[in-house]
Amino acid sequence: MSASETVNVRYMVDNVEDALAWYTQHLGFKQLSSHAPAFADVTRGALRLLLSGPTSSAGRPMPDGERPGPGGWNRIHLIVEDLAAEVARLRTAGLSFRNEIVTGPGGKQILLVDPSGNLVELFQPAESR
Repeated sequence: MSASETVNVRYMVDNVEDALAWYTQHLGFKQLSSHAPAFADVTRGALRLLLSGPTSSAGRPMPDGERPGPGGWNRIHLIVEDLAAEVARLRTAGLSFRNEIVTGPGGKQILLVDPSGNLVELFQPAESR
């Protein structure tokens, strides 16, 4: 995969080691590197997810003193083939969801919550007609 084919997203996390284990064990990401407790990065397909802890350079305070932190409504969006089966698997593993499955014109989705409060949208596209 070339750098032009990779999409990089940074998530601020409370604990890099916990986040690294969560993404690799439950969502099929592969570890690229780990410089815990500051930073780790994982990949899934063309997505490179940068997991940055409070001691990383991305965790440094802004000039006004505000500190970057996890959470918010922005999220990565992962396509799955069978959303109900994926939700059942993840619930059995003890993972948390923000909502129940929502169905719309484009398909079905649910919001999974990582250990730091970041959201991961699991999405099953509607069948084409």
